[in-house]
Amino acid sequence: MTIRYLLDTSVFSQPLRNRPVMAALLRWKSAGDAACATCATVVAEIEFGLHLENREERWAKYRALIEERLDVLETDRSVWERFSRLKARQQILGAPIADLDLVIAACALQQGLIVATLKTKDFSRIEGLAWEDWSR
Repeated sequence: MTIRYLLDTSVFSQPLRNRPVMAALLRWKSAGDAACATCATVVAEIEFGLHLENREERWAKYRALIEERLDVLETDRSVWERFSRLKARQQILGAPIADLDLVIAACALQQGLIVATLKTKDFSRIEGLAWEDWSR
């Protein structure tokens, strides 16, 4: 099966949540792990949160449930070039979007993937980006 979705942080982190959004987990299960990937930016965001919490049981849950679960796409030079264009466009429009969300979008655009997200407000404003709301 071909990778179709890039899971953003809001979706990829759901198995770690105390009260996960069940719709997102069911959508992920329906799509299947083989059709999903994430990117290094998402992994970094999740690991940042784990470092802040500094609780071994949370790291153990991460390792058991998601650490090696999906392919992790790297953010290479082509992704960063696309990021710079996206960031400039959003600034010109007067509608900036958080840098890490733009990197995730750039990675998805570079790979021709659909962003699976719960954060539709930001991703919906990125021109040319395919995204799906997995909260429903």
